[in-house]
Amino acid sequence: MFTAAPDRIHRADVAVVEQTAPDELAGIQALWPAFERAVGLRGRKMYARIDERAHTYTACTPVKPGDESLRLALGTLPGGWYLRGRLAGEPSALYTLIGAGMDALRANAPVDEFRPLVEFYRRHDQIELWVPVTA
Repeated sequence: MFTAAPDRIHRADVAVVEQTAPDELAGIQALWPAFERAVGLRGRKMYARIDERAHTYTACTPVKPGDESLRLALGTLPGGWYLRGRLAGEPSALYTLIGAGMDALRANAPVDEFRPLVEFYRRHDQIELWVPVTA
């Protein structure tokens, strides 16, 4: 499933502009096109933050100068230790692997239940999955 063995990474907090929807397929599918239109894709790193306790899915991108005019919420992509796995493939098939990929990562380390899961969209055909772990 993963293109390489999962590894541990440490990330700093990142200030982001964001838009949130319920963590359900229809909400997620409606969220991304609207968010991408609002922020634009050129020069942007795209992330998703999944809060399983609140049942929310948040599309986000690091804040850039001028983003205050977007009228989107400001938030934080939490830092800390994560277990990272990498998926690659064609987008429609790739998205179907995310849930199983997160489950596989969770089985490998004690999960920090107070931080969100993260999807990092490296390219249209590559996604990094980050599961928060205790140090």
